[in-house]
Amino acid sequence: MLVKLTNKALDYAWGSKNLISDYFGITATGKPMAEIWFGTHDGSPTQVVGQNKSLHELLSEQRAESRLPYLLKILAAEAPLSIQAHPNPAQAIEGFARENAAGIALDAPNRNYKDDRAKPELIAALSESFDALVGFADTRVIIERFQEIQDITPDSAVAKQLALWITSLQSPAGIQEVFFEILTSDKITQEFVAELVDLAEQCPSLVELVSHLNAHHENDRGIIAALMMNRLVLSRGEAVFVPAGSPHAYLAGLGVEVMLASDNVLRGGLTPKHIDVAELSRVLVFESTEANLVKQVVLANGLKKFDIPTPEFDFYEVSVSPTNILVDLNLPGDTILLCTSGSIAISTSKGEREVLETGEACFVSGDARTFTLAGTGSGYLAVSAE
Repeated sequence: MLVKLTNKALDYAWGSKNLISDYFGITATGKPMAEIWFGTHDGSPTQVVGQNKSLHELLSEQRAESRLPYLLKILAAEAPLSIQAHPNPAQAIEGFARENAAGIALDAPNRNYKDDRAKPELIAALSESFDALVGFADTRVIIERFQEIQDITPDSAVAKQLALWITSLQSPAGIQEVFFEILTSDKITQEFVAELVDLAEQCPSLVELVSHLNAHHENDRGIIAALMMNRLVLSRGEAVFVPAGSPHAYLAGLGVEVMLASDNVLRGGLTPKHIDVAELSRVLVFESTEANLVKQVVLANGLKKFDIPTPEFDFYEVSVSPTNILVDLNLPGDTILLCTSGSIAISTSKGEREVLETGEACFVSGDARTFTLAGTGSGYLAVSAE
């Protein structure tokens, strides 16, 4: 089966009114265009072009397994997304069952677990730069940031609080203690955050980040929490992987995101949505990490595989030209191909053929054991594991 897919942009408040429309040539809606989903998740059902049904409905008619393990998205952030983390498999199963037993409706605003699945994810940059916070920074880096702010006015209330946090950070549980206090303590008032922001905007290494966060989430305590995280600016084509339990927040840019098909999000700040710091803390892994770029393995000229620990699916970057055709790709598994530039013609071993223009996507069922890509363009492939 080879069918074209389409979906509408979700208008989350942090989305951009122009990034998706300008890049893909998709008509602007006049509202923030935050995400476009391709998959079988009910959160935003992907439609089959010309068939008046969703991909999930089409697969349900033809076979027993009608859900894809992954979800592919276009993501455009004008404003910062919330500081958040996703559960591991055991946490997702337990949390979903617990909230079901408590009688919390799936669409309730205070619902944390929308399903029983984990949500590790990868984001690859399409814009020239993609700004993100991923994982807790090394404690020495966090201390340096706090000290830089502290040095502006050493006798201020902010400086004294930072001194306490610096001391705490030198203990084994320091990251957890300080992060939790920032997000929950009554001492961290809007006035306190405002004073800290004013001081941080006088620090050359912090002013850009703090100003951007404060412009969209004025005096939010999440701004302080962000100072405890790694900042990573991806160039076009680069990607970062976010495992379960890793705090993260995408700040600005256009990208392609792939994840396990889940909508479980635990939020801690930088959002008007439901925040549950206690549940977030149950999910978080309070360890310093390095925000490394995802390695890509070159399988052939124009075919690169992302090296990510997701046994349920694989993810590839593809590029074709008149002199470089990817012939008889043996990638068995249900596949979604998203064309991100130019045009890509896809034909399968079953004699099917479609041409994708920039911003278009298609689904290829796993019973087509091989397929060929031609044309002049590039894109991304998500493929379920057999």
